[in-house]
Amino acid sequence: MCLVCLDLEGVLVPEIWIAFSEAAGIPELRRTTRDEPDYDKLMRFRLDLLARNKLKLPDIQRVISGMDPLPGAVEFTAALRERTQLIILSDTFEEFARPLMKKLSYPTLFCNSLETDRDGAISGYRLRQRNGKQQAVRAFASLNIEIFAAGDSFNDLAMIREAAAGCLFRAPEAIRSAHKDIPCVDSYELFLAEIDRFLGS
Repeated sequence: MCLVCLDLEGVLVPEIWIAFSEAAGIPELRRTTRDEPDYDKLMRFRLDLLARNKLKLPDIQRVISGMDPLPGAVEFTAALRERTQLIILSDTFEEFARPLMKKLSYPTLFCNSLETDRDGAISGYRLRQRNGKQQAVRAFASLNIEIFAAGDSFNDLAMIREAAAGCLFRAPEAIRSAHKDIPCVDSYELFLAEIDRFLGS
């Protein structure tokens, strides 16, 4: 049995924090896992900015409600699910992802969750599991499932290397050049071709 594990933001949907950064007029919130390998450091930075600017979960959810999957992503996931099983492994949060999952026809999603107070202020976050993407791929492999993994950021590298095969998708140059042994594709057509090669092997 084969399974495809994909990152979410930057692969199937726009980067949520970048979209919120633009809506809120706070350029510092554009920083993502493409820029910062240390996820805890990145989240502490984000939560501090939200608190200083008195921004809460409903403010972010209003922006997310107006977002759509990346052009071609809906068709890509439909074509992929005709070929094999798909699971999304993401460092996003349940509270962010729900409306976007509906637009992608509800693929299975493993992600994290937020801690909020009664007023919707975000006080912290709970990781589903440390190194959750890599650990999920390792667990699936222990069930004798062949995994193809793909993503675009620093926090996707471990799951790609853990998988039987994988690639980067539209990754920034800094990641491509530092990890030249991992193929990188820039269109959904080439993405499907990489997966088809894996499924046919």
